[in-house]
Amino acid sequence: MNKKITVPDIRATKENGNKYTLVTCYDYTSATMVEASDIEMILVGDSLGMTMLGYDGTVGVTVDDIIHHGKAVKKGAPNKFIIGDMPFGAYNVSVEQGITSANKIFIEIGCDAIKLEGGKRSAAVIKGIVEAGIPVCGHIGLTPQTTSMMGGFKVQGKSMDAVELLLEDAKAIEEAGAFLIMIEGVPVSVTQYIRKNIGIPVIGIGAGPDCEVQALILQDMLGMYEWVPKFAKKFADLRPQIIDAFNTYHQEVVEGNFPTPEYSYNSKVEGLDD
Repeated sequence: MNKKITVPDIRATKENGNKYTLVTCYDYTSATMVEASDIEMILVGDSLGMTMLGYDGTVGVTVDDIIHHGKAVKKGAPNKFIIGDMPFGAYNVSVEQGITSANKIFIEIGCDAIKLEGGKRSAAVIKGIVEAGIPVCGHIGLTPQTTSMMGGFKVQGKSMDAVELLLEDAKAIEEAGAFLIMIEGVPVSVTQYIRKNIGIPVIGIGAGPDCEVQALILQDMLGMYEWVPKFAKKFADLRPQIIDAFNTYHQEVVEGNFPTPEYSYNSKVEGLDD
């Protein structure tokens, strides 16, 4: 088992060139498999709204949802660096609301950091949470909680004006005290430009190969859906295998081929007629 990484370890990647990997995870069973792997980091993301709850997006996920799933992940992967996501509505009222939500997630999951979306608009909240003693990861680019304002899940930073706004957001997050920033859904050149101009490491998801940490949705990388985003390589293709297993199970039951004596308890009970 690899030693659990720390905030200083992640900060140091900006200088030492180390690379880490992150997957989203939302349940105990999956977490035990991540725990057994070489992956260093887990995000209990609000993407659970889509992957676990069947929502069309991330809006609607609650702090209690994140905590419910996060507790299970923590039990399954106690030696991974776990980030708890701040869902929509948990920090957009006031700094005090953000600190309260972050405290609740951090304490009840027992995670190692929290993540929240937004650049300049979230800087005051980030500063407050950091000053409260909780490590914070920012998130810019394609921010799923505000896709309605973007016109959907679209690549961001496609003009120089947009790139400069992203850089302003990244700098605001860094200045607020975040130790890490996620950049999602932007061209490779945009990520490179931002990385050169900030002093904290980057988690990339659909942001090119230059990031200190690479992130993927667990269900995407395992091929549990027929469709995945352009940036999500299928490192396995489990969906057809799982469906085949279901159908084989059904067929064997219907045809009387399961369960066989091998899969039954065959002890004789004295006095019980055959």
